[in-house]
Amino acid sequence: MATARHFEDLKVWQDARQFVSAIYSASKQRAFNSDFGLRDQIRRAAGSTMSNIAEGFERGTRKEFIQFLNIAKGSNGEVRSQLYIALDQKYVNETEFNILRDSAVLLSKKLSAFIRYLDGYGSNSRMKKAVKRSTDNLQLSTSN
Repeated sequence: MATARHFEDLKVWQDARQFVSAIYSASKQRAFNSDFGLRDQIRRAAGSTMSNIAEGFERGTRKEFIQFLNIAKGSNGEVRSQLYIALDQKYVNETEFNILRDSAVLLSKKLSAFIRYLDGYGSNSRMKKAVKRSTDNLQLSTSN
């Protein structure tokens, strides 16, 4: 993997973006879409996952990036919890729930792996240098 010069270059951000799209699609279904509170909250939490990856990268230092990746991981957990509400209220069926939950779990694992990678880097230098090393082994696909 080449040096990540922009947050859009990060596989974990790309995966988060795909996950946001899946959450928006699921929450457009009629019953789900009518529950404005849950619909808006799950969308905000999914978007927060993606946005915190970007914000952490743009902050520039390894320490801040890790902090924002941890916040992104927390937002991802919030989405997973809200998916259970959507399932219990029959806004999504069991199959949709399992696909979305599994995607969220994979994204969480990828965030954890990326945090471990950055923790092991050592320097608190600008992130563009730290992300230069290959992270191909951290790529977890959220699409099956």
